[in-house]
Amino acid sequence: MGKALELMTHSVGETESAGESFAQFLTAGTVVALYGDLGAGKTAFVRGLARGLGSQSRVTSPTFTIVNEYEGTLPLFHFDMYRLGSADELFDIGWEDYLARNGVCVVEWSENVRDAFDGSEITVRIDKLGDTDRRITAEGFGGENI
Repeated sequence: MGKALELMTHSVGETESAGESFAQFLTAGTVVALYGDLGAGKTAFVRGLARGLGSQSRVTSPTFTIVNEYEGTLPLFHFDMYRLGSADELFDIGWEDYLARNGVCVVEWSENVRDAFDGSEITVRIDKLGDTDRRITAEGFGGENI
């Protein structure tokens, strides 16, 4: 499965910086499955990830639009599956088309669409340990540190 990395952050800014550093491990076609409770910092992590991929765009949660696209050195497709009930709904909105576009697909609320993943995804879990403290665990890639 590759290495598992764990990182502690103590502010929103540190969570964003973790995402920015994490971007160096991503290549075209990578899928990142994000897990974490409401308010854990998933969107903050994606903000940093987008910055790390060279995007200048303002990153917001795509809860109502389902997917936001950001241009950078690699295109970033930011999905929010909070309102979806199954992987079938993800396929209905064109999941396979996004995968074929050779960008990075980051999926918040991945637990709602587990059947859409083929086992090659990178899993990132963000655990809320306190008001600002987070534990970020990443698995499924060959990087050495984030």
